[in-house]
Amino acid sequence: MAAVLQKFLKDSGLYVFTTRDFMSRVRGGHNFTLIRFGAEQVLSHSDILDGIIAFDEDSLVLHSKSLKPDGFILCDSQWKDKDQRIIPLDLLGIAKELGNARTIGSIATGVILKLFDLEPVHIEDTLRKYIKKQYLEENRNALLRGYGLVGKRYSLPAGEPGERIIISGNQALAFGAIAGGIRFYSAYPMSPSTTILEYLSSKATEADIVVEQAEDEIAAINMAIGAAFAGAPAMTGTSGGGFCLKVEALGLSGMAEIPLVVADIQRPGPATGLPTRTEQSDLKFVISASHGEFPRLVIALRSHRDAFYQTARAFYLARKYQIPVIILSDQYLADSYASIEPYELDGVQPAQELEAVVEEGTYLRYRITEDGISPLLVPGKTKNFVTSDSDEHDERGWITESAEVRNQMMEKRLRKLIKLKEELQEPEFVGEDTYETLFLGWGSTYGPITEAVNRLNRETSGKYAALLFGDIYPLPEKLLKEKAPRAKRIINIEQNATGQLAELIREKTGIVCDDSLLKYDGRQMSSDEIISYTRKGVKL
Repeated sequence: MAAVLQKFLKDSGLYVFTTRDFMSRVRGGHNFTLIRFGAEQVLSHSDILDGIIAFDEDSLVLHSKSLKPDGFILCDSQWKDKDQRIIPLDLLGIAKELGNARTIGSIATGVILKLFDLEPVHIEDTLRKYIKKQYLEENRNALLRGYGLVGKRYSLPAGEPGERIIISGNQALAFGAIAGGIRFYSAYPMSPSTTILEYLSSKATEADIVVEQAEDEIAAINMAIGAAFAGAPAMTGTSGGGFCLKVEALGLSGMAEIPLVVADIQRPGPATGLPTRTEQSDLKFVISASHGEFPRLVIALRSHRDAFYQTARAFYLARKYQIPVIILSDQYLADSYASIEPYELDGVQPAQELEAVVEEGTYLRYRITEDGISPLLVPGKTKNFVTSDSDEHDERGWITESAEVRNQMMEKRLRKLIKLKEELQEPEFVGEDTYETLFLGWGSTYGPITEAVNRLNRETSGKYAALLFGDIYPLPEKLLKEKAPRAKRIINIEQNATGQLAELIREKTGIVCDDSLLKYDGRQMSSDEIISYTRKGVKL
C-alpha cells in the first residue's frame, strides 16, 4: 500500500518521504510505514502524526499517542474505541465483497486520497507497477470504492507537477555506482546492504556489470580487489559485521594500491545487534580499520540525492589515487524513499576501465613520484610485466626488507593525501549567518538537522545554523574553523552513544562541542527531537 500511495502523491505534484520500521523476524511483530508529503521538499520523517491508517488493533494502541488532537485514525469498524478521531469504515467487509480481502490496502489508499482532496491520477499505470496483472482490476475497483466512502477533509497547497523520481537510498547508491563506471560488484547478503546487491543484479545485463553473490564477506572483498587488479572499477558492500571480516583485505588494497570502493550500510552493533535498525556507530572503526597506515577516503552519504553523486565520485577518486574509498550509509537512508528531481549526469566523472598501455623502458608499478601516484597497468592488456604484492615492496613490486625502501614506500603512499585533501568537499552550511547555535552532524542526520534549523529560524530570526559533513576523513577543516568560533553554543548531533564525530573534530582541530544530542536506540532522530532538545534541553 505504501508504495502505491507514495506514487499517487508524487504524481499529484507533491514531494514524498517514506520510511519503514520493521522487526528482524521472518514473520510477525509490529511493522509500520511513515509517509510525509507536501508541496515543499520533505527531507525526513516526523514523530508527530496527522493521521493513522490502522490494519490491526496494535497500531491504534501504539501510535495514537503521537497523533495530533485534530488528526484522524482510519481503521476497520470492528475495532471500537472511544477516540473521537476515529473514522470507522467496514474496510474488511468491503474488501471481501470485492472478492479479495487483501484489497483492503487499496480501499484505504482511495480513502486517503479523498481526505486530502487529491485525484487518483494514472490509476492503471500506478497499480501496474506494484500489483500482478490478475489482481489489477479488483484493486482498481477497491481504490475507487474507497475514494467514494468519505468526503474531503484537508486542503494542501497545490503541488507543482514536474518530472520527479522516487528512489531509495540504496537504489540511489547503486545507481551512482553505475554512473561512476562500476563493472564488478560482489557481496554477501547482509541487511541493510542487501538491496544494493538486488538492484545491481537487476541492472547487470543492461549496464554490463558482473554481479557476484559471494559465499562470505572475505571472498566478496577479495573478488572485488581481484577485479580491480584486472582493471575493472569494482565495489563490495556490507554492513558493520561484514565490514569486520573485510578488514584484512582492506589493508591489501592499501598496500597494493588497488582502487576499491567499499560500502558500509550501518546498523546497530556490536555483533548481530539490531539487524533492521539504524545507527552511525562505525565511523571511528572504518577510519582506522586494518593494521598499519595507508591513505583512504571516507564519505558519508547525506541524502537520496547525495548518495548518487558521492558514490559516482567515490569510483573516480579510488581510481585516481589508487586507494580504498569507504562509503558510509545507514539503514534509515538505505531503506527510506524520497521523491527528488532526476539526477544530472553533467559533471559526473566515471572511473574509466583501464586501457591497454605500454610503458617505455622498465615498468615500475610502484614508481616513486612527487604526488605518490604510480603508473597503473593491467595484466593481459600490456606487454609490460605487471606485478603486485601485499608484502612491502620496491618500485618494481618485488618484496623487500630494506629499511630505506620501506621509508620511501610509506612516504610515497602517504603523499597521496596531500592532493586528496585538496579535493575534499567542505561540509554543507545550512541556516543564517546570524546564528548563535551551530549544530554539527554527518550522514543521514542531514535531513532532520536541516528541517530543525529551518523551523527554529522561522521562530528566532536566524539564530541557528549547521555544518553537515559528507566527506569526513580526511576531515575537511576550513569551513569548520571559520564557522565554529562564531557560535555561542556548538551542539553535536549523532546516531551513536559516544559522539564519534565530535571526538574526531576535537582530535583534528581542538574544537570542543558544548553539548551532544546522541541517539542509539536504533530509531532515527527526528527534527522534532532536535527542536525539543534545543528549546528545553530534554529528549522527547
